[in-house]
Amino acid sequence: MSDKKNILFIMFDQLRWDYLSCYGHPHLHTPNIDWLASQGVRFNRAYIQSPICGSSRMSTYTGRYVQSHGASNNKIPLKVGELTLGDHLRAAGVDCWLIGKTHMEADAEGMARLGLEPDSVIGVRVAECGFDVFERDDGMKPEGPEGEYDPRGALAYNDWLRAKGYESDNPWHDFANSGLDENGNVISGWFLKNSAYAANIEESDSETPYLTGRAMEFIEKAKGPWCAHLSYIKPHWPYIVPEPYASMFGPEHVLPVVRSDAERQKAHPVLKAFMDTPVGQSFSRDDVRESVIPAYMGLIKQVDDQMGRLFEWLKETGRWDNTVIALTSDHGDFLGDHWLGEKTFFYEQSVRVPLIIYDPSPQADATRGTVSEALVESIDLAPTFLEMSGGKALPHILEGESLVPLLHGTAQDTERSFVICEYDYSGAPVARLTGASVSEANMYMVADARYKLIHFETGDRPMLFDLENDPDELADLGASEAHADIISAMYEKLHSWTRRVSQRTTISHDSLIARRSQRSTKGIVIGVPEEGDMDAELTIKYRGQTAKPWQDIKKS
Repeated sequence: MSDKKNILFIMFDQLRWDYLSCYGHPHLHTPNIDWLASQGVRFNRAYIQSPICGSSRMSTYTGRYVQSHGASNNKIPLKVGELTLGDHLRAAGVDCWLIGKTHMEADAEGMARLGLEPDSVIGVRVAECGFDVFERDDGMKPEGPEGEYDPRGALAYNDWLRAKGYESDNPWHDFANSGLDENGNVISGWFLKNSAYAANIEESDSETPYLTGRAMEFIEKAKGPWCAHLSYIKPHWPYIVPEPYASMFGPEHVLPVVRSDAERQKAHPVLKAFMDTPVGQSFSRDDVRESVIPAYMGLIKQVDDQMGRLFEWLKETGRWDNTVIALTSDHGDFLGDHWLGEKTFFYEQSVRVPLIIYDPSPQADATRGTVSEALVESIDLAPTFLEMSGGKALPHILEGESLVPLLHGTAQDTERSFVICEYDYSGAPVARLTGASVSEANMYMVADARYKLIHFETGDRPMLFDLENDPDELADLGASEAHADIISAMYEKLHSWTRRVSQRTTISHDSLIARRSQRSTKGIVIGVPEEGDMDAELTIKYRGQTAKPWQDIKKS
């Protein structure tokens, strides 16, 4: 594709795939995101590579599985040397910018070892996951007795709020993520019961509209071609939203919880440890769900309205027909399903994400408004954007597949027959609860079109779900003798994935294939019985030469 389009890569944090109306939610209407789906392709089986922010995003940005890039949880640095989307796109002549969150943890030790100055251009790119930074905002400004979780969190946003009159040491918390009672007391959004309050901030000043405005500022100034990663923090917790969204939904809009008593009573030992965490116990309470979920829905409704604002602006400014838009999430949110909160397990509520791609090029006209059932992964976005930018395919580095053939209707499916997700919980409290060592506190998911298998390095039996007959994943078949052959077949898929060559990233596949038939012109002669058995010009240095006997040399 020589006609390079700009790429707007939109990612939301903790947005469940089934909390959009185009994915089937009956009460939460998202007409703007639905409209984007009508203009592009909506992928119904899109999976992340890890059910937690940092490692999921590192896979998306590198186009590589967690096992390959090594940043396997939050606060684990992405090692120096891992190429990212920005590196690949710049090589293709496309700038790559960040507006919002990455959850990137820089490899400070590696940078120091290699003499990379943090304030140099290359140092900043290495520290910022390969992006040039318009505004980095991971959207998190928690504070505790030992200080701030992220000293850089919401810096520009907090300054912006103060300039608007929100006087506070931390307006991110005191206004944008907290309510106010009748006595003027700040009601913190960190406490789940307070999700029922409205955030004490004018809606247009809250986080999602703020970041939308910053994206418009970037696009207005940008010189193309560019890729802009517009990365929102919401609907990630704290679960609190300003009016009018705080009053839009109530307990009557909360969908029935997906769980069963039998599921809990017969829970796999590792799953039970996740159920027994404080967040799992909290979201097992109906009052918590009825407080949180309406706020979560309000945050998503606000997100959709901001998409309408952004899309309309792109059209009004003449940019719509030259901008690829990819919209997705880094993971979902259990919201009490399966007796769990948060996202750190392999049920569909967490690992399956929305993915919608709009390509304005005429080649994509045939697929507009279609739904793809192909198995796709978040690592597919990097090779997709690279192909759209005219870059050469890099299968020795990028482990995903370009989705351009699906967008243009030249293919109906990806080449893969299964998807992979990984979770390293070695530094999490649940590892202590299970007594798992650092090497044991890892688990893997392999899923195909019908079955999902979960493997635990603790040595416990696997879990198995039949997604066709049990789409809610309530019947764990991992101990079923009748499914032994299925379990064995799924394990073979997982084992075939582990046997792939993923670290040979310094030489291309084409170079390796070329080596197979290259003749050595540097004098290496192996396995040749006689001079006449090899091209004479290749052994010219070894024929027709004369020399003195070494004894004569020694005598002289």
